[in-house]
Parts: sequence; C-alpha cells; structure tokens
Amino acid sequence: MADMTIQEALYTTRAMRRIKKDPIPEDVQARILDAAIRAPSGGNSQNWRFLLVDDPKVRGELGPIYRDCIENLWKTFYADRIKAMQATPDAADSIEMGKVLKSANWMARHFEDYPLLLFAFAQGDPTGGSIFPAVWSAMLAARAEGVGSTITSVMLFQIDDVLKILGVPADEGWVFACCVPMGYPTGRWGLARRRPAHEVAFRNQWGEPLGIEIPEPLWTPE
Repeated sequence: MADMTIQEALYTTRAMRRIKKDPIPEDVQARILDAAIRAPSGGNSQNWRFLLVDDPKVRGELGPIYRDCIENLWKTFYADRIKAMQATPDAADSIEMGKVLKSANWMARHFEDYPLLLFAFAQGDPTGGSIFPAVWSAMLAARAEGVGSTITSVMLFQIDDVLKILGVPADEGWVFACCVPMGYPTGRWGLARRRPAHEVAFRNQWGEPLGIEIPEPLWTPE
C-alpha cells in the first residue's frame, strides 16, 4: 500500500468516475478487501458479503441496467434539480449540478469499462449501518493504492435483475447496499470541495450554532 497520511486519504478520497480500462492487480484487490473487513460492524457480527466483478460478460449484462436506472433517477429524484438547472444555467448551483450530470452520465456510458466492480451486501441490517464503514474503508484503501472509486446504489431500481445476474441467493436475507466501481483515474487527485462543516453541523440542539467556524479546509496538499 502506498505511503500516505490518513489526512491525505480522508481529504482527497472523492468520487472518481473517469477511469482507464487497465486491470487492477489481484494483490491490490486483496489489500483493498483486507482493509475493508477490518471495519467495525454491529455486535462484530460481520454479516456482510463482498462480490468482486471483473468478468467482461457480467459487466456487459449490468451496463444496460445501470444506464436505465440512471435515466430513471434523473426523471424522478433529480427532476426538480435538473429543471432548476435548465431554468437558471448560470447560477452556481446549476453549474455544479451540470458537472455532476456530466460526470455521472460519463460513468453510465462507460460502465462496462470499469475493470472492477465491488458489490456490498448485508444480512439482517437494512439500514447499512454495519456495512458502510467497511465500504468506506475499501474506498480509502483504494485511494492509497491510486485506485479511483465512487459509490452508487441506483441499481436498486432494478435490483431483482441485478441479483439474478450476480447469482445472489434470494432466500438468505442478503440486502444490496451499494456498488463501488473502481479503476485507475484519468484525472488528478485533489481536495474534495464541500460546504464548510459549520454550515451543516449543530451543537447540543438542532439548529443551534456549532460554536466554531471552519471557513477553509484544515488540511491542504503540500
């Protein structure tokens, strides 16, 4: 695993959707998975399963489903935001939304090109609270290896078809949590831009000021 501080991994692990087709070596995959399963789970139950997909045939079956699900997402949950973006294209929020759409649609068009897909499943935990720490650990470990990743659950729109393609048993209670496409990125790593923490956090009571302001990131690349 690459020599990287935890701060760099935390501050620069963001959605990296534009990737190369280069395969991810199995020793790199092993380090990503081994880091993931060190994450905590409720009662240390470890009721999770991870399914790695690198077979072009399986990816080929999943690609059209993913594209259909993305189109469904734009027409439903994101419909109002897309409408607002089209009405005021020069607004800051519209510009940002346009970037998200462009990136997500690139991913949909090239879904079959991702060399590795990591599917995460949990048993007896529909909230995902016991598996998402492991998923995030996998993404941090991938970052340390120079592997880009992003997280998506949009295939829930057609999850029965996805489970059938993947051969997931229907009678054991496994719940799809997410899919994490991975690949070596074509772009550069950088500091993830986000709203300041004091704008999205409270203290003691909902709506009460945090009491500290963090106008700029507390870590920046050297």
